[in-house]
Amino acid sequence: MIILINELLLNVEIFVTELFNKDFYELLIRSIAPSIFGYNNVKESLLLQVFGGVARRNPDGTRQRGDMHILLMGDPGTAKSQLLHYMSELSPRGQYTSGRSASAAGLTAAAVPDSSSDGRWTLEAGALPLADTGLASIDEFDKMNDGDRSSIHEAMEQQTISISKAGINAKLRTRCSILAASNP
Repeated sequence: MIILINELLLNVEIFVTELFNKDFYELLIRSIAPSIFGYNNVKESLLLQVFGGVARRNPDGTRQRGDMHILLMGDPGTAKSQLLHYMSELSPRGQYTSGRSASAAGLTAAAVPDSSSDGRWTLEAGALPLADTGLASIDEFDKMNDGDRSSIHEAMEQQTISISKAGINAKLRTRCSILAASNP
């Protein structure tokens, strides 16, 4: 048993040594959506978005976000949707939604009647609060209504969503990076 453990540790040590002898940063970039050829600058940006920046508390108590938001814009058929799907699967707490089917309530939160049917309402979180500390991918950003698109401004800037619906006043956290794709 001890011999097997020592052999396993030796194999892991050799693997890690070989991995770090290569250009590790380039290896990470190439590992983003490896089936999609090219787009190395885009893949590098997506890699940096997943790792994100560092959120800071300023001396006056305000918070600076460390999350980056990216809008991919390109002609149809240029693998934007595939990159969004890949990144939402790769990212912890990643959420994918399509702008064509997403509403403001689907992105932020919706007030729904309570299942106990006693007249109360509850909030159901949308894609942005569910992606808190993760990545929210929004495909077909250009197909969204202007009102639905403007509903995510607070989430992108303040990283919260203020809800006032059906007598419920709440503030939900949305500390997530937003990756969107659009056609020109």
